[in-house]
Order: sequence, then C-alpha cells, then structure tokens
Amino acid sequence: MAKKLVVTLKRSTISRPKDQRATVRSLGLRKIGQTVEHDDNPVIRGMINKVSHLVEVTEID
Repeated sequence: MAKKLVVTLKRSTISRPKDQRATVRSLGLRKIGQTVEHDDNPVIRGMINKVSHLVEVTEID
C-alpha cells in the first residue's frame, strides 16, 4: 500500500505569483485550513515543494 500525504493550506495565496496560486489550486486547495489527501509520488512532492511555505504536510501510512 502506498503512502498518503495530507496537505493543509496554512497561508493565503493573495499577493503570490500566478504559478504558486495555480499550484495550490491544482493540489485541490481553496480555503485556508482546508485539507486534502494525495498519494505520495514525485509529481505531488514537486508541487508541495514549490509552495512549501504555504502548506503543511503530514505523511500517513
């Protein structure tokens, strides 16, 4: 069974570059405090890396 990542939006995307806003949106996050679950893979890791200052990530098994 693959690991899962729980991603929570912690900071606003206001006054952020368009590419960062688009990345947060493509992760499925809209509002501060919203949490989504994703499979752990290189694509998702790269997106999280790009907006790591805006999100909080937890690994679950």
